Amino acid sequence: MAARKVELSRELLTASKVAKVFPESDRPISSISFNDTGEYCITAGEDDSLNVYNCKEGTVRSTLYSKKYGVTLARFTHHKNNVIYASTKEDDTLRYLSVHDNKYIRYFKGHKKRVIAVEMSPVNDTVMTSSLDQTVRLWDLRSSTCQGVLHGEGRTLAAFDPQGLVFAVGSNCDKIRVYDLRDYTKGPFATWTIEDAQFTPGRLPEWTSLKFSPDGKQLIITTTADIIYILDAFEGKLLQRLVGHSGTDNVASCGEEVCVTPDARFVMAGGRDSHLRIWDLNQRDILDNQPFATLPTPHKTGIKIVGYNPSNAVAATGAGELAFWLPSLS
Repeated sequence: MAARKVELSRELLTASKVAKVFPESDRPISSISFNDTGEYCITAGEDDSLNVYNCKEGTVRSTLYSKKYGVTLARFTHHKNNVIYASTKEDDTLRYLSVHDNKYIRYFKGHKKRVIAVEMSPVNDTVMTSSLDQTVRLWDLRSSTCQGVLHGEGRTLAAFDPQGLVFAVGSNCDKIRVYDLRDYTKGPFATWTIEDAQFTPGRLPEWTSLKFSPDGKQLIITTTADIIYILDAFEGKLLQRLVGHSGTDNVASCGEEVCVTPDARFVMAGGRDSHLRIWDLNQRDILDNQPFATLPTPHKTGIKIVGYNPSNAVAATGAGELAFWLPSLS
């Protein structure tokens, strides 16, 4: 029987319900990643755990630990059993792991401070990372040798576009440079200074992550304040401020509490008040866009991660525990 195709709408998302809650630990979850097919997701926890979930069955597939090195920003590669993640202890090495047999495949050494972004290319085995050492590094999963380094200023973030052809680097919480991946050594082909009239130039809220929308048309900047910026991905123009929520207020955040739905229409965000809020990006004539839905959650503390499955209508939120959400199709 063919799976029923669900088109997301305001009504459907507003009626979303928690389908299952997995207890994690007294330490919060720090990241979430779905594999290419959406069959599995993996979370990293501040208790040094990696939990792999079967999204179709709603079960825990496996639990692994990285007690010696810590773990955060775990990302599925294009192999359903392999992940790459950043360390939180000992050093700032990236570790490439087979979750099937819990064996390391390769290590990636080079960053000198905490890694704050791990981005898997959507089309091949290229990985891009950024760090508090103000560098962006490009890697190939098949080699431990760094393939390229770019230097930023201040807090430096990075993101691939959905076609894997270009990438954006955010620097100093006010500047974005866009590069052609095939020719990045020649420098950016676009540079934008981001301004918000309600803040002094150069004094925007601290940026925590940079994300392309799934259609590649917009850039999403998460911040430590109660603001999420939406930019035109081709011109760098500020399109919207998503307001009306309870932001993370945590400079160590990596923006994992914010996600964009696969249709590129909706943004979902958790915050320090444990509510899940949803915005409609189709409100194109409104600069300050308020959430159309504010949903209570089972979380007892601030929501650290929000994710949306790329192939079915399953959302996930996480704090100390992980919750799977389903739309109410009735």
